[in-house]
Amino acid sequence: MPLILSIETATTNCSVALAKDGLVISENAVNEGYSHSEKLTLLVIDVLDKAGKKLRDVDAFAVSAGPGSYTGLRIGISTAKGFCYALDKPLISISTLDAMAYGMQKLSPGNMLCPMIDARRMEVYCGVYSSSLEVLQEPKAIVVEKDFQSPFRVSQKLILAGDGADKCTELFSGDSTIEIVKGFMPKAAFLATLAEEKFKAGNFENVGLFEPFYLKEFTPGPSKS
Repeated sequence: MPLILSIETATTNCSVALAKDGLVISENAVNEGYSHSEKLTLLVIDVLDKAGKKLRDVDAFAVSAGPGSYTGLRIGISTAKGFCYALDKPLISISTLDAMAYGMQKLSPGNMLCPMIDARRMEVYCGVYSSSLEVLQEPKAIVVEKDFQSPFRVSQKLILAGDGADKCTELFSGDSTIEIVKGFMPKAAFLATLAEEKFKAGNFENVGLFEPFYLKEFTPGPSKS
C-alpha cells in the first residue's frame, strides 16, 4: 500500500501532503507569495514528522505539473526530482487543473467545474470538467476580456474557482448560471487520490526528461537593471 508525498507549488500557495492509500494523513501549507524556495523543504520535513515517517519511507513523489507560475512549478518539480533521484523512487505528475477540479467536487456537487489560475494581466489558465471530472474543455490560456464569455454561457451551472476566478466577478455579475467561489487555492491534498490511481497503474514520469506543463511560452519581463 503506497505512501505518496505530494507537492503543490503552481501558485502562491506552497503545499505538501502525505497520503497512505490515497488518504491524506498529514499536510501543511504556507501562502506567503512566491517563497517556495525557502519554505518547501521545511514543509516536507514538518509533514513527515507529524506522520512519524522518514523520507526513505515514501514510495513515490507526486507533483503538480502545471499550468501555473513558471518559477513555482520549476521549484516544486526540481525538488520532487531530487527526492526521486536520491531515493530511487518513481515520479508522478498531476495536472494542476485536474487536481483543482477534484478538490472542487465537494463545493457544488452535480455542476460543471472550471478551475482557474491567474496567468497575469487579464489572462487565466482554465479547463472545464463535468461533475464526474470528465474533461469537457482541455486546459488553455484565455484572455478574459476578449474571448471568455461565449464558451461558458450554459444552461447548467458552472462553478469557477481559483485565483483566476476573481477576474471574472464583474464579467459574470448577475448571471445565475455562473457561480464564483472565493478563496479556493490548489493544494497538495487534492493530488492524493489521483496520484494513488497513477501509482497503481504504474503511470510514472521519466525523472530525467519530465518538464512542467507551462501551457504557454515564458515571456521575460523588462530588466530591472
